Amino acid sequence: MRYKLLLLFLLLTSICFGQQKPVNIIFDSDMGPDYDDVGAITILHALADKGEANILATVASTRYDGVAGVMDVFNTYFKRPNIPIGIPKNGLDLRDWQHWSDTLLAKYPHKIKNNDEVPDAVQVYRKVLASQPDHSVTIVTVGFLTNLSNLLNTNADEYSKLNGKELVAHKVKLLVCMAGRFPSGYEFNVMKDAKASQNVYANWPTQVILSGFEIGAKILAGIPLIHNDAIKNSPVKDVFRISIPLAKEDSLGRKSWDETAVLVAIKGYSQFYTLHHGRMIVAEDGKNSWDDNGNGQAYLVEKADYKQVEKLVNELIQYQPSEVKGKR
Repeated sequence: MRYKLLLLFLLLTSICFGQQKPVNIIFDSDMGPDYDDVGAITILHALADKGEANILATVASTRYDGVAGVMDVFNTYFKRPNIPIGIPKNGLDLRDWQHWSDTLLAKYPHKIKNNDEVPDAVQVYRKVLASQPDHSVTIVTVGFLTNLSNLLNTNADEYSKLNGKELVAHKVKLLVCMAGRFPSGYEFNVMKDAKASQNVYANWPTQVILSGFEIGAKILAGIPLIHNDAIKNSPVKDVFRISIPLAKEDSLGRKSWDETAVLVAIKGYSQFYTLHHGRMIVAEDGKNSWDDNGNGQAYLVEKADYKQVEKLVNELIQYQPSEVKGKR
């Protein structure tokens, strides 16, 4: 009887104080050519360490030489070296022009030396999704829609009797994308693999939340990080330290497109945003428009001062795993 009362007390306490189960996350990133992906994966690991997220996999939507190793650098730095990693075998070959990825691969520990050492991203998706409870996974994509389109097109395999669209419908709770410019326009992630974007936004069977270009463009990050002398031997700091001086437009900090998507995927949208419901339409050339009469999708609209999000992003990207804090 006392045991049952204790369980009831813990349940009520959890509800009253807003404690929730960690969000099960698959993180899908181009990890370059931009470096807001680095801020995004840092926030992902920081919130996982705070008990707010459970990272199921980190997959790349680009296939430049070394991208699997770069993801491994971050997962290893944040003490999660065994997170599954995948890359698209037929994806775009786009990388960072600042060459921060080369610095990371030369300087920081990682066990993956070659992209051929990891499976196709779609194989990772199917294996991970099949192992999870129904309607329990949040996918956050901050790159091209290549992997998600390929996933929708898959057939039954050794992991599941369901085809791709059925598997997504059964296992995925929410898809959060850094994609689009609203109400209409051209945005890099959508237009670079326009056919994949068309397939995903026309056929994705679960709820979709889109963090558009206009959301992250105002939020500048990285200056407090690169001036924080207490942070040493950090791949995150190295990326921002290398990249910010190479572009005039980044002198006040890099725009935080990808970071906003991760924040919303884990913390929800309601503290900072409202949703404009409808459905995204993608043209052949990758331009996106919006159908207010559509359903199942929504894009973020600012509710709070964006400076609040900027402050939170800058705090979270300075996060270090406990073992490296204070090192000189």
